[in-house]
Amino acid sequence: MKYISKFTFSIALVLLAFLGNAQEEKTVKKDSIPPKTERYGLRVGVDLFKLTRSFYEKDYRGIELVGDYRLTRKHYLAVELGNENKTVDDDQINFTTKGSYIRVGFDYNSYQNWLDMENIISIGLRYGVSSFSQTLNSYEIYNPNQYFGENPAVIAGDEYSGLSAQWIEVVAGMKAEVFNNVFIGFSFRLNRLMSQKLPNNFDNLYIPGFNRTYNGDFGVGFNYTVSYFIPLYKSTVKAKEKAKAKAKAKEKKK
Repeated sequence: MKYISKFTFSIALVLLAFLGNAQEEKTVKKDSIPPKTERYGLRVGVDLFKLTRSFYEKDYRGIELVGDYRLTRKHYLAVELGNENKTVDDDQINFTTKGSYIRVGFDYNSYQNWLDMENIISIGLRYGVSSFSQTLNSYEIYNPNQYFGENPAVIAGDEYSGLSAQWIEVVAGMKAEVFNNVFIGFSFRLNRLMSQKLPNNFDNLYIPGFNRTYNGDFGVGFNYTVSYFIPLYKSTVKAKEKAKAKAKAKEKKK
């Protein structure tokens, strides 16, 4: 009986030692989980709105390339460049605008992603510059006395080259990953002209990159993009940033 008790006690010690080693090994494995990393790189794409508009609108031809580069977890450098050819037929004037433009600025991502998602809900600023020409195709002289009918249209064909404009934009938009590294996005813009070089006899009613002008110096814009993300490197998420992200996630659940 004494030998059986000693044998049982010995087995119990061995089992306890084994369980202790297993628990220690589990703790080591848990602590050895690699820290979360996030990808940084370049995203390039095209504005589908301008591209498709060229097919269904006979008086418009245009293309815009878009790109952004991730600087920090929340900040992105952004650039958009394009070319437009637009004929505007108003009540008393018909003109064609041709030119190129570039917009540069930044976006701030306000969306808190879960797990490995890389979606963006952003607000940002742009500085735009456009170089273009205006061709006055025809115009009508305003006749305040409608009793005698309208004056016939005057065929002009005058071209004004070397025109330019500069403006700032407030941009709000989003991008969502629909396939691996492929993003669909859209943005809405409010524009304010800072300076412009005007043609003789009429205003710049349409500016490439700025779109139609309202009240002389205000405008609005919209784009719908598809882009591809090119990862360049990965960065480890710091412990403090992870704690802040978890706290925000808990607050949203409440």
